[in-house]
Amino acid sequence: MLVISCIKQVPDTTQVKIDPVTNTLIRDGIPFIINPYDAHALEESLRLKDRYRVRTVALSMGPPNTVSTLRKACALGVDEAILLSDRCFGGADTLATSKVLSAAIERLAQKEEVGIVFCGKQTIDGDTAQVGPGIASRLGFSQLTLVDRIESVDLVRKRIKVRRKLEGRHEIVEAPLPVMITVVRELNRPRYPVVAMRLAAEDKEIKVWDNSILKLDVETVGLKGSPTWVSKIFSPQRDQGEIIGDGLGDPDGTAGLLLEKLLAKELLAL
Repeated sequence: MLVISCIKQVPDTTQVKIDPVTNTLIRDGIPFIINPYDAHALEESLRLKDRYRVRTVALSMGPPNTVSTLRKACALGVDEAILLSDRCFGGADTLATSKVLSAAIERLAQKEEVGIVFCGKQTIDGDTAQVGPGIASRLGFSQLTLVDRIESVDLVRKRIKVRRKLEGRHEIVEAPLPVMITVVRELNRPRYPVVAMRLAAEDKEIKVWDNSILKLDVETVGLKGSPTWVSKIFSPQRDQGEIIGDGLGDPDGTAGLLLEKLLAKELLAL
């Protein structure tokens, strides 16, 4: 059985800067990392490999330099890494991205049974949380989101039981395989690659699939196939705060000052 992890290469958001003139990301000199949520998805696929001897694949769509991110996945222990890269895939929104990833998963399923597809809950550069569910919808897979624990996996009965992290509570859900799972950080603690694995990963083949392999209609992928797009990126501007009155020594007087300011700015009506 095949377990696939969809991972994305993202800019390290702790070092991202925005050009004040063009309002676009300054990418020069910015390091790229595996999307943090995807790192937990990758780790869980490796844990299933350790326990059930399933075969694991790391799948990513991106520019050619994404090879370095997939090589990191190889250093952690995945059996195969595939990069989906083509100019016609560029500029894709979540709809077009899920189409390309789904097509690649379908191609893999032609040779080997796909049991589980892991995705991070969301990416730190887009925060949409739509790609994983989009893959499940396109492939007709069971969909389990916000998973923070794998309770059990029965490869004979082809069933999986997980715990979902919801607001203020947890939910235990069982579903048939194949399944798409999006994970949260609490699921596990990602491992670190050992030196021997790092060295071996440098010589490991990273397969690159372009559209000549997937054979998708170019009008349905990339920017052309994206009904949504980002028109502008900018840093949030916040006015400097103001401290008024003496809330500890004169709370009534301070409340009066606050009321006057709210009325002056027409933020409160009496």
